[in-house]
This record gives sequence, structure tokens and C-alpha cells, in this order.
Amino acid sequence: MLDDSVVQQTLPKSELLHAREITHSKLLDKTSFKSLLKFFGPAFIVSVAYIDPGNFATNISGGSKFNYSLLWVILWSNLMAIFLQTLSAKLGIATGQSLPCLCGRVFSRRVNWLLWVLAEFAAMATDLAEFLGGTLGLYLLFNIPMAYAGVITAVLTFLIVFLGKYGQRLVEIIITMLVAVICAAYAVEVFLSKPDWSMAAMHILLPSLPGTDAVLIAVGMLGATVMPHVIYLHSQLVQCRNGATTVQGKIRHFKMERIDIIVAMNIAFIVNSAMVLVSASVFFRNGIIVDTIEQAHKTLSPLLGSMSAGAFGLALVASGLSSSAVGTMAGQTIMQGFVGLKLSDNFTRIITMAPAMLIILSGLNPMDALVLSQVSLSFLLPAAVIPLLLLTARKDIMGIFTNKPGVNAAGWIILSLITILNAILVCSLL
Repeated sequence: MLDDSVVQQTLPKSELLHAREITHSKLLDKTSFKSLLKFFGPAFIVSVAYIDPGNFATNISGGSKFNYSLLWVILWSNLMAIFLQTLSAKLGIATGQSLPCLCGRVFSRRVNWLLWVLAEFAAMATDLAEFLGGTLGLYLLFNIPMAYAGVITAVLTFLIVFLGKYGQRLVEIIITMLVAVICAAYAVEVFLSKPDWSMAAMHILLPSLPGTDAVLIAVGMLGATVMPHVIYLHSQLVQCRNGATTVQGKIRHFKMERIDIIVAMNIAFIVNSAMVLVSASVFFRNGIIVDTIEQAHKTLSPLLGSMSAGAFGLALVASGLSSSAVGTMAGQTIMQGFVGLKLSDNFTRIITMAPAMLIILSGLNPMDALVLSQVSLSFLLPAAVIPLLLLTARKDIMGIFTNKPGVNAAGWIILSLITILNAILVCSLL
């Protein structure tokens, strides 16, 4: 490399200044990119909840019945998720505490016990869907009996969460790799299915509900996307990078985390959209209505070949394992935060995974259990969003990070919309 004296001898002054500006800009860009990578991770763990087995079921059903018409629901659900996860991360960065811990400090003991019970049910219901998804994926991919597949899923989930003792960064890497598997599997699916891209682009931008049944599927898509347990968890996950003691440091951390959220949530948006695209271009095009994950797996093989069915099964396994691990992590955060219970990590994991294992051993239909878990989550979501909105609106808690009036208004509008739509889903199912 030429030193500065050689450069001065070989370049005119104007060109020398320009060269130094370019070099300095490149160094800043390189430094900024490296710094950004250090903050990447928490949102990728959270994003797993938005591509879990519940999303598989609703997206596949929507695509097979209504073609590309409900793609706009994926977009708007994703925007809501970005908004709520950003608030959760901001609360964690501003206060240095998780949402459950802060609730434990601010609200009365009676309120906290109620929030804790509701949050534990949310963690169990979420883990139920995710654990069953991983088990179902192993069953479809390797033809392993459901009971044995459940045990394997439990062991692998324990292993992923156990690795957290070596640092959250390791868990982030493992879960990001599983997300990469899901993305790669659906890239293969989209390539093989050859969707109508112009039609898909139109339906992403133009909302439509072709018939009353479409309302039910649309609400199901929304209910499977916005999850209460990761609203609690995100405020905890940012703590391992929350070493800044100055306001400027916290502002920088929040800026980096917002980029993390936007990247991770948009990857989840692409995967969810790909599920609808594949289902529409394969099942709807051939006049096949798919209501279960098993049916989707079996039908893909004769239509697109064994490679497509294998990719689908692999994506389901990766989704189930990663999201089950995240659900277990959320259970730990919830139990220790609201009421200060100090239980062993293994006991906490057993509590959140036990209902799913009991359903598998009892021989109940996994798809029925998946639907019931989504219904229960529709009741439990406000218990996470309301405390989040109340706390992030308080200046004595958030300081300069306090929500602006427009942010508060948007939050309550989103909560009202989710509550109304989830109520429609529950009434329709009942």
C-alpha cells in the first residue's frame, strides 16, 4: 500500500483531497457496518415467532382458497409487528429492564399476578403450537412416530436453550441458521412453483376480501403473526448489548436495534409471503383446497416432486425447533419478571413444553390443538400490549424515549384493531 508521502508526490492537490475523502468515507462505512453487525441478533430471535407453524397453517390455507388475494394481510400484519417490537426494544434499552420486570416494579402485586398468569398461558399456548409444529415436521420428513418425534423435539429444544449459558450470541447464531434454512427451503419452493408475480404484487398493495370465509382466514393470519410472548421477550434480549450509560449511547443502541428489527421482520414478511405464493400457485391453480399441514406436504410431492415436499418438511422442522426454543426463553423471562419467581431453567422449560407433550401422547389431532392455541392467544395479546403502551408513555420511566402523542395514538389504534379482529376470529370459530 502507498504511504501518504508517495501519494502526495503522485497526485495533484485537488485529487489528493478527493482520494483522502473517499478513503475516510470507506473506513467510516466499514466501521459502521461492523458496529451494526454487533447489534444484530435480538430481532432475529423474535422474528422466529412470525414464521412459526401457526403461520404455516393459516398462510397455506389462505393461499389455497383465495389465491393471492390475502397477501396484503401479511404486509399489514408485519407493519404492526414492527411497531410493537420497536416499542418493546425501546423500553428495554431506555430502562435497562425487561417489560415483565418493569411491570413488577410499577404495578400492584395483584395486577402483576394476573399479568403473570395470562403471560404464562400465552407462553404455553405459543409453545404448544411451535412444539407440535416441530414434531409434525419430523413425522412428515422422516416418518418418525409422533410420540418419538415429540421426544426428539424436546431434546433438541432443551439443547438450543441450554447453549444460552455460553452466551446469548451463540443462541442467536443457531436460530439465525435455522431461519436461513426456512428461507432456503421456501426459495426452492417458490422457484419450483413459478408464481404469477404481477398478480402477487397487485394483491400486496390492494386490499380485498373475496367472500365471508376470507375474513376468517385474514384474521387467522393476523392472529398467527402478532404474538404476545415475543413482546415480553424482546425487551429482555436487548439487555446483553445494553452497556451504554449515556443518553447518546442508548440513542445509538436504539438506532441499531431498529435496523435489526426492520431487517429481521422483513425477512419474516418475505417467508410468509412465499408461503402464500407457493400455496396459491400450486394448490389454488390446481383447484385443491388445503386445510392441514399434512395434506400440504402430501400434495406437494405429486405436483412439484419429492424435492419440494422435502423442502417443505425441512422448513417446518426448522420453524418448529427455533420457535419452540424462543417460546421456552420467553417463559423464563415471564416467570422471573412479574412476580420474581426463581425457578430452575429446566423446570421452566418443562412447564412450557408439558401441554404439547401431553397432547401428543394422548393421540389428539395436532391440527385441532394448533387452532385452539391460536384462539387462546387472541385473548391474551392485549395483556402484553396494554402494559407496553402504558409504560412507554410515561416520561418518569422512559425519559427522552417517551412515546410521542402520535406513537401513542397509533399504538392504541393497533390494539383496538387487533382486539376487534381477534374477537371476530373467536366468534367465528365458536
